[in-house]
Amino acid sequence: MARAWRFGDFVNTDQIIPGRYNVTTSSAELGRACFIEHRPEYAAQVRPGDLIVAGEDFGCGSSREHAVIAILASGVTAVLAPSFARIFYRNAINRGLAVLESPGAGAVQEGSEIELDVARGRVIDHTANREIVARPLPLFAQRIARHGGVLELVRVHGSLNGVCLPACGSAPDGPVPLSPGRMP
Repeated sequence: MARAWRFGDFVNTDQIIPGRYNVTTSSAELGRACFIEHRPEYAAQVRPGDLIVAGEDFGCGSSREHAVIAILASGVTAVLAPSFARIFYRNAINRGLAVLESPGAGAVQEGSEIELDVARGRVIDHTANREIVARPLPLFAQRIARHGGVLELVRVHGSLNGVCLPACGSAPDGPVPLSPGRMP
């Protein structure tokens, strides 16, 4: 079960990964620097499979893809927020990070034990014993997430239009597995 990390409104990409840490292509290094100035304890305490629950316009600021890479490399597999910056949202989809929009995200508290059903947009807060409805990922985004990102999807199928079959490990009607560190 995922543990929730709470963040407020308008968390920008510089807070997610400060610019001076973008001098590497190492996902592991980016993961260790994730939220290093905004929440210094985060990188040492986040567990694989945890999720971020944020306020309005999460990921605003620059268009740097490093913010999504840092979040994925830290072990987080999903972000729940009322809204996302447009470019961050698309970068997240391209990299296989599940981004779920829900006006009820603010009800989730820091440390809550959460279960996600990305395909159906169900968020179960086991700590508070309630269900929060989120907008499910669009089908194309679910397909990308199942492959761990758009690059892996193209690698497996040769294009974005390749048909997913059970043999590729990504059946079209199956659940969306969110495995930490599964990045192209």
